[in-house]
Amino acid sequence: MYGVEEVRKAVHNPHVVLRELNRMYHRRLWTRPHNTDGTDVFEEDWDNLVILDACRYDTFAEHAADRLPGTLSKRESRGAATPEFVRGNFTDKRLHDTVYVTSNTWFLKLRDDIDAEVHAVTLARSKDASVVTEHALEANEEHPNKRLVVHYIPPHHPFVGPTADRELPPYEEQENDLFERIQRGHLDVSDETLRQAYVENLDRVIPEVETLLDELAGKTVVTADHGELMGDRTAPVPIRDYGHHVGLYVDELVDVPWLEVEGETRKRIVPEEPDEDVEVYSDEEVDQQLRDLGYKV
Repeated sequence: MYGVEEVRKAVHNPHVVLRELNRMYHRRLWTRPHNTDGTDVFEEDWDNLVILDACRYDTFAEHAADRLPGTLSKRESRGAATPEFVRGNFTDKRLHDTVYVTSNTWFLKLRDDIDAEVHAVTLARSKDASVVTEHALEANEEHPNKRLVVHYIPPHHPFVGPTADRELPPYEEQENDLFERIQRGHLDVSDETLRQAYVENLDRVIPEVETLLDELAGKTVVTADHGELMGDRTAPVPIRDYGHHVGLYVDELVDVPWLEVEGETRKRIVPEEPDEDVEVYSDEEVDQQLRDLGYKV
């Protein structure tokens, strides 16, 4: 199960071993393919699903919910990280009524492996939330009778804002093991500073969500694929941890917002076979987009 690279990491960073014990506990010795207690988002009632990457429920409730219309509740995600969220929600599904606009390429990387299809997928080749909004509105105009999934990167790092400018490495350097460097003490950043930078990242994307709510017809749900650890103690081994890790189903990672905004009208959803004239994304492009988010692929 464990390769040479994993063993090397454990020797140099015992924290990894303790985290692995927690993951084994939550995944019941690897018998759970994902968080099976989580919500299947495609079984829920919505026309538009807006995903904020790595957005904790508690942070959203405190800093964003009062800026948006709708009714907020808490849901449990099927994943503690995006690849697990994708596997838990998309596997073996023919979502021919759905168009997916995203800056996060995990679906593109995994779709053949998990045997999943959507009607169309658009990759926004930017972590800039406004670019995702532009693509989403174009997709909505082109496919008015489809469910629309819009996946933003913020509040996921890299962090942008006054706190990040003062206290964190430059934007492009954050992509490389930011949370691991903080956890190992190689980067002197307090949890308070990290949380403030995270809130400022969330602040950046809320205006884009407001734009979508103004422009899109139908019922819209705002949610997250998973949360984020920022010095929180995990369980059952009570270690402080950072980032987000597959199989670690603590509240800070699987409790996500579920903001329901009722539209004046509903879309008339019509499933159709996937677009044949689709853009092809190379494996290298998909992997580079993930590396830019700090994933090792």
